[in-house]
Amino acid sequence: MGMMTKRRRQQLLAELKYNKGIFVALAFLLVIALLSIFAFLSPYDPDAIDMLHRLEGPSGSHWFGTDDLGRDYLTRILYGGRISLLVGVVSMLISTLIGVTIGTVAGYFGGWIDNVLMRLVDILSSIPWMVLVTVVSIFLKPGLQAIILVIGLFTWMGVARLVRAETLSVKEREYVLYAKAMDQKPLFIILRHVIPSVLPTIIISATGDIASAIMIESSLSFLGLGVQQPMSSWGSMLNRAQSLLDRAPYMAIVPGVMIILTVFSFNKLGDLIRVFVEPKAIER
Repeated sequence: MGMMTKRRRQQLLAELKYNKGIFVALAFLLVIALLSIFAFLSPYDPDAIDMLHRLEGPSGSHWFGTDDLGRDYLTRILYGGRISLLVGVVSMLISTLIGVTIGTVAGYFGGWIDNVLMRLVDILSSIPWMVLVTVVSIFLKPGLQAIILVIGLFTWMGVARLVRAETLSVKEREYVLYAKAMDQKPLFIILRHVIPSVLPTIIISATGDIASAIMIESSLSFLGLGVQQPMSSWGSMLNRAQSLLDRAPYMAIVPGVMIILTVFSFNKLGDLIRVFVEPKAIER
């Protein structure tokens, strides 16, 4: 075990040395998370309207300028980051919980249970996610809770497929067969043996799901189906900025860059976690 730990540490250090962008990604995620959490320390009220200073460009008093209602744009960006990150993390948790449950049950029990659950996955996967999420969101009252539920409830299919494939392999291993021979209950075997064995796959998938959820939320908010005013997310800020591109291009550039960097950083974080939980992933 000690040798394995040493080998894994060496491979992790090698990956960090090879892929220096990971440092930038981790630093960015840490900074944006802290700034979003402590956004209330900003001297500006994110919802305070000041029509005398509307659409002012970046300056010493307003680093990212002001929007069409005179609100400090940096403060809006920080509060918007809080919403976007919250949607990403909570949606990921819901999606992962559903996907892991469906995947382990289908893979462990097999038979007609597996067929029914996988056909459900196939049906939902065949529908373009944007169409599915947009149609469902229309029937819900737009808002933060609705967007989290919609994304979480309709993005679990990929996790379910991955976990099912891993479960089919894990359930044939000796320790699982021994547990069955000892007449242990399926729920205990799944929780005690199967899920811990597929945990690396779950963790890697989860980081990608956060990035995907942020992109979906941004897309829906851009279409006006996400969070509603006065609450803001980076996607809703892009939506508001599209009619002001000629007068205030920074209103679209700033949230757009934040979305790109955040998604990129979570993908880089996934690469790092993959090396840590799957040492062979570093071998080139």
